[in-house]
Amino acid sequence: MPKKNDARKILSLLGMPSTQQSDICCYSLLAMTAINESSKWAAATNNWIRIHDIIKFTETAYGTRYAENSRETFRKQAMHHFRYAAIIEDNGEATNSPNYRYRITNEALAMLKEFGGKKWNLALKSFLAAHKSLVDLYASKKEMTKMSINIDGIDLKFSTGKHNQLQKLIFEEFATRFAPSSSCLYVGDTGNKDLHKDSSMLQRLGFSITLHDKMPDVVLYRKDKKWLYFIEAVTSVGPIDSKRIIEIEAMTKNVKAGKIYVTAFLDLKTFKSFLGSLAWETEIWIAEMPDHMIHMNGDKFLGPRK
Repeated sequence: MPKKNDARKILSLLGMPSTQQSDICCYSLLAMTAINESSKWAAATNNWIRIHDIIKFTETAYGTRYAENSRETFRKQAMHHFRYAAIIEDNGEATNSPNYRYRITNEALAMLKEFGGKKWNLALKSFLAAHKSLVDLYASKKEMTKMSINIDGIDLKFSTGKHNQLQKLIFEEFATRFAPSSSCLYVGDTGNKDLHKDSSMLQRLGFSITLHDKMPDVVLYRKDKKWLYFIEAVTSVGPIDSKRIIEIEAMTKNVKAGKIYVTAFLDLKTFKSFLGSLAWETEIWIAEMPDHMIHMNGDKFLGPRK
């Protein structure tokens, strides 16, 4: 039997919905266990891999090519559902980090190694019997790794990773120094795009909130000065460049409040790598030097520009 059919049968027996028995899901399972057509399931492994690696394995081992821009399809159709079912886990890095990885859980691997053998039915039965507790275990494990922060009296939890670590520092270090008494209108998370969004205030200020997918990482509002801070937390991508300003200006064309554009970095080394792409008339904040800011123009310091 072709290994793709093996994978489909396994997913079916595990109770995965028909959508999660698609070719993409089958190839994902095969790639994550390093099973090709000549492999025995007893040789299955659970090394940490990226979606990029899954795409390459599928092409090399099975002659089926998927474009690199299909990574989000793999993530949404296979990875999210496999993770919720405790078949796989991730390494806790930010999803936009180049170090983000997935692997088969140890419990699922022990079961998969028995496929096609005399102990398969027993292994499957044991896994399914323990499934609910495994789901709870991996959900709790993921929850325990999150970083807690209180924003405007609301307790929120960021996923782990450098990007969200920087976002946490924006509230704890940047805002207390350079945006005192400001309120948070929006903050995203690598695992939850709209972790916190004050939709009513955004509307009152004139935002076109239908374009929330283009929102910066953090949006703060300082009522006493009527200042808005648009802050991008940059660890690997996404500084405030000219293109980003055009996007935000389009989203806020009806907003009357003063606009301040800030790119935040964890360290000076990362800042230096983006120096050539940062837009003029924007502000730079570096977490390892929290008391200072860099202004991309010398005509004035922190404040809205016209």
